[in-house]
Amino acid sequence: MVDDELVVITNDQLHLPLRLLKKKGNTMYAIVETGGKQYQVEEGRYVDVELLGEEKDAKVVFDKVVMIVNGAKSKVGQPYVEKASVEGTIIKTDRAKKIIVYKQRPKKGYRKKQGHRQGFARVMINKIRTTASKAKAAAETTVEE
Repeated sequence: MVDDELVVITNDQLHLPLRLLKKKGNTMYAIVETGGKQYQVEEGRYVDVELLGEEKDAKVVFDKVVMIVNGAKSKVGQPYVEKASVEGTIIKTDRAKKIIVYKQRPKKGYRKKQGHRQGFARVMINKIRTTASKAKAAAETTVEE
């Protein structure tokens, strides 16, 4: 399958996957960085991330927002979008499916079989805050006090 559509990529976007740059539609999503990885998140959906050290039903805020896309408008950070954040709630913490690690040295009689289950936290994304909405929320909290 060959796309005839030309996608212009700037130097700031070289670390982003091409499928994210070509995504269309009116959905708002963000790319956040946590645990040394980048995740695409949308409001109302969950994402599995590395363990955060928090318990179930705890609120989490991801401040390292790499990119925000709202329909045709997008904002790419250098390296992060200023004053943007993603808020979520931890639904559960669990461990992934077991993988087998098998080591062997040929002709030496050395064999080692080990299992590993990586822990993860499932986070429901509640709100993607851009620079304008974050400033508005801060103004509302100062008025309430």
